[in-house]
Amino acid sequence: MLNEKFDRYSFILDQTAKKVKQFAQSSFTEKGFDITVDQWAVLKVLYETEQLSQKELARRCGKDQPTLTRIVDILLKKGLAERVIDETDRRSLYLHLTEEGKLKVASLSPIVAEIRMKAWEKLTEKDFEDFTRILNTIYNNLNIS
Repeated sequence: MLNEKFDRYSFILDQTAKKVKQFAQSSFTEKGFDITVDQWAVLKVLYETEQLSQKELARRCGKDQPTLTRIVDILLKKGLAERVIDETDRRSLYLHLTEEGKLKVASLSPIVAEIRMKAWEKLTEKDFEDFTRILNTIYNNLNIS
């Protein structure tokens, strides 16, 4: 009986993550954002750091290299990010936001925060703390060193 409960956690996590992403993307579209949720995630990580290698950016965003490359190519085309050659090692490239990219993140951040809070409307601070603790525990249980 207990195993049946635990068998469902993976399904619930997956379905909830999909629902959160679908809600966010439909909200982005409804509000006329010209970026996707995945593009937002990359922009936000770059906004929080000065510059990153594409490998490190992929790790922080939880994206595989091919997916991240497609997202970055779109952001470069939109003029929101740019590649910079490392002055100490010309073989290394870093990504960082352009001024336009920084302005976009700064202007959209409050709206994105509102969109994200929709999921927490009927939950308490304690719920959030418990949820975070549980997800971190699951993550760490599966984090193979």
